[in-house]
Amino acid sequence: MPGWQRNYLALLAQRDLPAWGLPSKPQMTERLFKMLAVAHGTPCAPELSDQVGKRGAKYEAAPLTLGERDYIDDIRVPGMLHAALRLTDHARADVTAIDTAAAAAADGVVAVFTAADIPGEHRVGLIHKDWPVMIPVGGRTSCAGDVLAVVVAETRDAARAAVELVDVGYDVHQPVTDPVAAQLVPSMAASGTNVTGVSDALELDRQVELIGKVVPGAKRVGMVYNPGEANSVVVVERLRELLPKSGMSLVEAAAPRTVDVGSAARSLIGKVDVIYTNTDNNVVSAYEALVKVGNDAKIPLVAADTDSVKRGAIAALGVDYRALGQQTGEIVVRILNGEKPGDIPSETSAKLELYVNPGAAKRQGVALSEEFVKSAAQVVE
Repeated sequence: MPGWQRNYLALLAQRDLPAWGLPSKPQMTERLFKMLAVAHGTPCAPELSDQVGKRGAKYEAAPLTLGERDYIDDIRVPGMLHAALRLTDHARADVTAIDTAAAAAADGVVAVFTAADIPGEHRVGLIHKDWPVMIPVGGRTSCAGDVLAVVVAETRDAARAAVELVDVGYDVHQPVTDPVAAQLVPSMAASGTNVTGVSDALELDRQVELIGKVVPGAKRVGMVYNPGEANSVVVVERLRELLPKSGMSLVEAAAPRTVDVGSAARSLIGKVDVIYTNTDNNVVSAYEALVKVGNDAKIPLVAADTDSVKRGAIAALGVDYRALGQQTGEIVVRILNGEKPGDIPSETSAKLELYVNPGAAKRQGVALSEEFVKSAAQVVE
């Protein structure tokens, strides 16, 4: 037994404390004993290393852990105000309007600020000033953490309640799955231009095969989609061709807006045996509305987006985006090494992953075979 362990066992014995079973990992065991020692008043100096890649001690970790120093969130001063941030609803969108009137009129609100209230430079950054402090009307969001407004109030609860009243208008940018339909390239062959890349477009033959495995004997396949999204239109047109070859037909339900997803799904009740969804932006954003219809009406849901399985779809055969990123990186390396983008054909990913949710299957009236569930890369419980 290591010396430190003997010392801490002796400490426990002196203080008449139980010696519980030790964790299997020595590092965890050491941490346990040291935590017990500190908790009972025995100083325990951290062992610091001067080597890169070795463990060290966080600045002021000891007084913070022992309660001798306040965390920032614990600090209170007389007359202190609280702020809450209004973040963007869309990672990639043009902001067309920001209405703060309702938030400003809410109880306890002292002020509401937007980018229009900030004089001077709006961008910050350690090396390059490329991070916007706030996104103004007419600006474009670049990530889900972009800030559109700040509400300052007398209490934390008042600030958080009021920030939900900030109304924002967007022109949402749709994701591009089909580069040909989006007119980025004339075909998937080498374009001869400065454009190439990797698409997350799916092989729909395999999607149709998945539908048949989840709902054997299905004849009518419903699909909720946004007719204004080029990617979805391409999928619908292709499914119209493919499904009859497998003895199935397509029943379409349009959802031009996110709020239309639920009603579009309800319109399919009694008309379809299964509902299939691609990576349509509107549908994915409001997938819970689709799940409610599927559960209530016992209509099985099959998706192309693996995250939708975690949200209530029975199964999805989707792209492994980590592998897709690596595949894209390989093309980037080729370009950096001197190849012209126009000489490199556009690609898709052949590496797909099956996600299965047996609980969703039960709620939607489907019995999945044990073999099918075992074939999944991930089973969502």
